[in-house]
Amino acid sequence: MRIGLLTEGGYPYATGEARLWCDRLVRGLPHHEFELYALSRSAEQERGRVPLPEHVTRVRTAPLWAPADDGRTYCRRERKRFAACFKELVHGICGGDPGSFAAGLYGLAELAAEQGGLYAALRSEAAVRAVESACRAPGAGRSVQAARVADLLEFVDELERMLRPLSLDWYEELGAVDICHAAAGGVAALPGLLAKRFFGVPLLVTEYGVRLRAHYLGNGTGATPAVRALLAAFHTRLAGEIYDRADLLTPGNAHARRWQERCGAARDRVRTVHPGMEADRFATVGEAADCGDPDTLVWVGRTEPAKDLVGLLHAFAEVRRAAPQTRLRIFATGEAAPGYLADCRSLAAQLFPDEAADAVTAGENPVTFEEVGGPEAPSPAEAYGAGRVVVLSSVVEGFPGTLVEAMFCGRATVSTDVGAVREVIGGTGLVVPPRNPRALADACLSLLGDPERAQRLGAAGRARALELFTVEQNVAAFQEIYLRLLARGSARPDGEVPFAQPPEARVPGHWTTPTWAPAPHPAPEAAV
Repeated sequence: MRIGLLTEGGYPYATGEARLWCDRLVRGLPHHEFELYALSRSAEQERGRVPLPEHVTRVRTAPLWAPADDGRTYCRRERKRFAACFKELVHGICGGDPGSFAAGLYGLAELAAEQGGLYAALRSEAAVRAVESACRAPGAGRSVQAARVADLLEFVDELERMLRPLSLDWYEELGAVDICHAAAGGVAALPGLLAKRFFGVPLLVTEYGVRLRAHYLGNGTGATPAVRALLAAFHTRLAGEIYDRADLLTPGNAHARRWQERCGAARDRVRTVHPGMEADRFATVGEAADCGDPDTLVWVGRTEPAKDLVGLLHAFAEVRRAAPQTRLRIFATGEAAPGYLADCRSLAAQLFPDEAADAVTAGENPVTFEEVGGPEAPSPAEAYGAGRVVVLSSVVEGFPGTLVEAMFCGRATVSTDVGAVREVIGGTGLVVPPRNPRALADACLSLLGDPERAQRLGAAGRARALELFTVEQNVAAFQEIYLRLLARGSARPDGEVPFAQPPEARVPGHWTTPTWAPAPHPAPEAAV
C-alpha cells in the first residue's frame, strides 16, 4: 500500500510530539510504502531531518515561510478567471457561505494547475479590492466590516501563504497514492483535499490538536481585531470543508472530536484514535516497588500561563498549612514562556520564605524549580518518580501527555477538569475544577494522607495507560483504518481499482525471473 503522509511544521524535520507520533507510525508499518509531503514553517526547521527508514520512498518539501514569487504574468482571460474564483472564495470567507468558499477554492486550484502558480495574483491589487468588497458586503461581521487598508494588506499576505499549497507540483505524484493521510487539519490537509477532489484519493485526517481551536486560543494574537476575524473565518471555512470531504477523521480524544462535530463533521466518519506513547521509557519506575517520596508533590510540564502554576503555588500554600512537611518539585520541560517562570519563582519566594531548622542551618524553600535532564532528574521517568502524587493544574489542555506519562510510572494523579483529562484518567485519579486552589489542595491532601489509596490509584492508572495509550495500539488502529478505507472501493474518476498494479511492477527489471535463472531462449522462427 502506498500512503501519502502530509505534515506541516513537523515530521520529518521538527522535534516534538508531532514528529514523534508520525515517526512511530511510519516505523511501525514497514510493510507499507510511505511518501512524505511536508510543509515547513522556517529555514531552521529544514536543516535537521530525522533519519528515515527504507520504506519511505519519497520526500517532498514546500516552504510556507519564504517568498514564492514565480515571476508569472497573466493574460486578460486568466486575470478575469482569477478574479471570479477569488471573489467567490473571499465572499465565502466573509459571508460564511461554505458553497462559495469551496467553489472559489477549487477554482483557484484548477487555475494554479493550468498556469503554474498564483503568487502574483494572490498579492495583486485586484485581490485586495476583492477582499475589501467582501468585507463591506451585507452579511459580513462587524469586526470584518471595520477592516482598514493595512488590515486588508496583512490578511492578503497571510492568505497567500495559506493558499500556497494550491500552486505545488506535488499532485501528479500525490494523486497516484492509495491513501492520503494528513497528520493535522488546516493547511496541512489542503493537498489531501485537492487530491481527493481531482484524483479521488481517499483522505484520512488525524487531529491530535484541533487547528481551529488553536487559532482561537492564541494564533494571530498580535494582529488587529479585523485581521483576527478574517483569519478565524478562513480557518472555520477550511475546517468545515475538510471535515465534510474527508473519508475519515481520527481525533486523538473526545474533546477534539466534539470540536470536529460542532464544525460539521458527520459522526459516522469520526473515529477516536488515542496518541501512542512509549511505555518502555517509564517501565523501570512504573514496575518498581518504591512509590516515591510520600511527602512530595510533583509537577512536570512547560512553564506557561495555560499551566496555571500560580494557582498551583496557592494550592500548595493550603497544603503546607495542613501538612508542613510536604514539598513541591516543579520540573520544567522545553522552553519557558518569557517572564512567566521568573514570576512563579518570585511568588514562591513570597509565599514560602526559606525555612531553617535552627540558627546555624541554611534556609531551604519547600518549592524547587528544576529541569528535566538536570542532575536531579536526568529523564522524565525519574522526575515523575520523585514523588508519590503528580499534579496537573492546567486551565487549558488538549491531550494531557504528561498525565499519561505519570500513569505509566504508576503514580497517583490530581488533575484539573480541562480538555481530555477526564477521558484519560477514567476514574483512576482525582479530578477537580480548574482555577480552584482550595479544591486542588484538598485532593492532594486526601492522597498524601492515604498512601494505600494513592498506591491503588497509581496501579490502576498504569494498567489503563498500558491498555489505551501505547504506540502498539496506535499503529494497529491505523493499520486497520488503512485497510478499511481501501476496502470501501475506489472513488477515482477513472474507476481505478486499488492494487490493480502491484508494487513489484514499479521495480526496474523483470521481477518474475530470479537472478540465478538462465536467460530465456528466443522462440524459433516458424518455417515458411
